[in-house]
Amino acid sequence: MSDLFSLDSVDDVIHGRLRLGVMAYLLNLGDTDFAQLKAKTAATDGNLSVQLRKLEEAKYVEITKSFVGKKTVTGVRLTEQGRQAFIRYLENMQRLINEASVIRDEG
Repeated sequence: MSDLFSLDSVDDVIHGRLRLGVMAYLLNLGDTDFAQLKAKTAATDGNLSVQLRKLEEAKYVEITKSFVGKKTVTGVRLTEQGRQAFIRYLENMQRLINEASVIRDEG
């Protein structure tokens, strides 16, 4: 592989399967709630909570709590930092794909 791509450029916070799905979903929507994310990703409450916490610690998402009637609603919003990080992630993955394609075609 050329020196253009380094695995060090892969954002490990985003790269996990569930976190990657959450980031892709939020890139399109901007914000959603926990229940909708859970339904979309088919994740368990516990796993989704843990993965959202990792994204929140990286400042990629913002988690809010509010009430609708007597029910607590957990909101999840993609931050600008998260949006930029995800776009960088996608660009890095595209670079990796492009390099792999060149190597495949040369082989």
